[in-house]
Amino acid sequence: MSSILDRIFAAKREELAAVRARVPLPTVQKIAKQVSAPRDFTQALRARRPAIIAEVKRASPSKGDILPGLDPAKVAREYANSGAACISVLTDRHFKGSLEDLTAVRSAVDLPVLRKDFMFDAYQVYEARAAGADCILLIVAMLQEPELRRLQDTAHDLGMAVLVEVHNAPEFDLAEQIGARVIGINNRDLHSFVTDLAVTERLLAVRRSAALIVSESGIDAPVDLTRLARAGAGAFLIGESLLRGGDPRAKLTDLMKAPAPMR
Repeated sequence: MSSILDRIFAAKREELAAVRARVPLPTVQKIAKQVSAPRDFTQALRARRPAIIAEVKRASPSKGDILPGLDPAKVAREYANSGAACISVLTDRHFKGSLEDLTAVRSAVDLPVLRKDFMFDAYQVYEARAAGADCILLIVAMLQEPELRRLQDTAHDLGMAVLVEVHNAPEFDLAEQIGARVIGINNRDLHSFVTDLAVTERLLAVRRSAALIVSESGIDAPVDLTRLARAGAGAFLIGESLLRGGDPRAKLTDLMKAPAPMR
């Protein structure tokens, strides 16, 4: 039986073919080179403690709508006013997201913006830059080494940062091999959607990297940030827990109070 990730990946390939038929690559490349320069995503994370990438996420395939009626621009402004270092926007339709959400966020705040999606083709990288993204996500679980290198190089050529996401030791080692500057450890298994904060702890217990480490998923309270920072994480990507209670500003403000160690 195929996993959730496998099914999403198959659907993404069909979607991309349809998009390319409507808007050819040269058109997207031209727009990508005309938009304002990328903001420095990595430096924004290094400059703030705790460094939180706050996510705009409408829904989850496993849990449904998170914050009904979500206004991406309004939520982004609340995040910016509450101390977020960067903002992630989930643009995949399986999460009810879109590039329009990203464009709205980019126009609403000055913080660097991550396009969080299932990226596997250079077209999507140019598409992300054309929409105003400052960083893209590459998921090692769905890409081979040559694809990872090619997509990372394309993003870097456009001045964008790349968050290379891993979930296990072989994936972490591959991220290191391709010279990833920012490595995200997803505590959620994208094949089963099971989440465990100990994933970050296990991987960093036997590894130290020159890359900035971002712990992702399952983070709900200041004590979680402290626990993950102690393990070696330098930044945190948080989405669902910020939104599900209906008051993103209050939730992020509470998380920003996380005690040391924050390194």
